[in-house]
Amino acid sequence: MSKADKIKARAPRGFADRNPADLAATERMLAAIRESYELYGFEGVETPFVEYTDSLGKFLPDQDRPNEGVFSFQDDDEQWLSLRYDLTAPLARYVAENFDALPKPYRSYRAGWVFRNEKPGPGRFRQFMQFDADTVGAASVAADAEICMMAADTMERLGLKRGDFIIKINNRKVLDGVLEAIGLGGDDKAGQRLTVLRAIDKLDRLGPEGVSQLLGAGRKDESGDFTKGAGLEPNAIERVLAFTAAKGQDNAATVENLRKVVGSSTRGLEGADELAEIASLVASSGYEDRVTIDPSVVRGLEYYTGPVYEAELTFQVQDEDGRPVRFGSVGGGGRYDGLVGRFRSEPVPATGFSIGVSRLLSALQMVKSPIVSGSEKPGPVVVLVMDRDQIAAYQRMVSALRQAGIRAELYLGSSGMKAQMKYADRRGSPCVIIQGSNERERGEVEIKDLIEGAKAAQAIASNEEWKAARPAQFSVAESKLVEAVREVLARHFG
Repeated sequence: MSKADKIKARAPRGFADRNPADLAATERMLAAIRESYELYGFEGVETPFVEYTDSLGKFLPDQDRPNEGVFSFQDDDEQWLSLRYDLTAPLARYVAENFDALPKPYRSYRAGWVFRNEKPGPGRFRQFMQFDADTVGAASVAADAEICMMAADTMERLGLKRGDFIIKINNRKVLDGVLEAIGLGGDDKAGQRLTVLRAIDKLDRLGPEGVSQLLGAGRKDESGDFTKGAGLEPNAIERVLAFTAAKGQDNAATVENLRKVVGSSTRGLEGADELAEIASLVASSGYEDRVTIDPSVVRGLEYYTGPVYEAELTFQVQDEDGRPVRFGSVGGGGRYDGLVGRFRSEPVPATGFSIGVSRLLSALQMVKSPIVSGSEKPGPVVVLVMDRDQIAAYQRMVSALRQAGIRAELYLGSSGMKAQMKYADRRGSPCVIIQGSNERERGEVEIKDLIEGAKAAQAIASNEEWKAARPAQFSVAESKLVEAVREVLARHFG
């Protein structure tokens, strides 16, 4: 193959590779979230990456063009399949399919990748990880209040201090009342309502002016791309923005402001009453400093039917260029009483919360949370190959270390000792094992402590001193190999 014919190595836009440090940090983070969810009685379940497109339901951007917003394809039966857009719609399908066998209320958690066929950008990926917890079969807003309190506990378990985050809660019924008041009630206005929801959902990123444009004719972003707006009249835009700005000095004041905004709307007043009840439940458990009513929260998906909530980080950090960055929302959810009912004749209430793992991981790394910046595992002990005809002997050493529970590997390349040492250094090896013919005749091995050697190298001025000192390298009987390596590991990793 000529140079011109070679394929350029590149990841697709909106998708990212993850290195060992990212994987280790993510695993610690997932373990902490799992512990928090399980403390509240939730149990794990897993659903496939792929669902029938019609199972994903009306939250698809456009049923006639299923690739708009999601990744879809047809199988050999010409059935439309889609990569899951979130973890909520698959749960609704799972609960409906196994309804009679599950306890009600049913409490479950799920972690996994989700996929969005959308324009990627800074911090916006087409594949990202979520970790959800949902209660299905509980109509009481006590379930919503509990989810919000659990979200607060989870943030703290992940190493965030009180004051560094807030759980914001609103109610879609209140917004429904506002939309009815401006003439957007009824099924024939569903598309326009969804555009309004998605516009308000960008409030923290675009501000009132940007949202006003999206509620009206539309908005052109920095790249020149134009997003068509909801087409509302100026007075309707003003009323919607008044709804998002109705936050008072405390939860009680905010509820009263919302009651004024919805006027005589029965559904809007019902939503305000539910928020008042949630505020009371939150306060009785001592979470009022972490859970607050905020009308700017709407969530962009149409399947939400009641309380909606977001976990927002309140601190600022600096990016690589020294510019201030505010992470904003790192999780959210709400009540979706109609989603499971799409598959069944009776209504099935449900509510849930989803953490954006990938986004939250970046924030935790910024604040150096011990969950993600904890001590890394040492790399493997590397047994060097000094004599190619002694591979079996070197492999016995590797096996002895592994059987003792020590990470170890045999160098499998074809390079000499200098390159092998460089390889061990790149692998983060705490030490290497060396045995040439002289050591073999004496029944010994040389152990080179690379961590101690690196420290000593900084203090040794000349090459002559280095050779004279032979820092951190010592001989032991081959029978004492495991014991000596354990001592090296204990010295550096406890």
